[in-house]
Amino acid sequence: MTITLKLTAVGNSTGVILPKDVLTKLRVGKGDTLYLTETPDGFAVTPYDETFAEAMEAGRDFMDRHRDALKELAK
Repeated sequence: MTITLKLTAVGNSTGVILPKDVLTKLRVGKGDTLYLTETPDGFAVTPYDETFAEAMEAGRDFMDRHRDALKELAK
């Protein structure tokens, strides 16, 4: 399925309006947060997942704390 989206002005920014059927399939609504992830094929839009966000933050924290060890392991 291909859906054409239009960009629109939102204050000093630019936004995209998603059709109702897309919001329904994503199970999101006004005020919800979405992820825009770059993939090899373009971009993917997915709903915010608190568990995933917490796991990503823990991973970033781990990598920050063990940066030197990870650099050595990468050699």
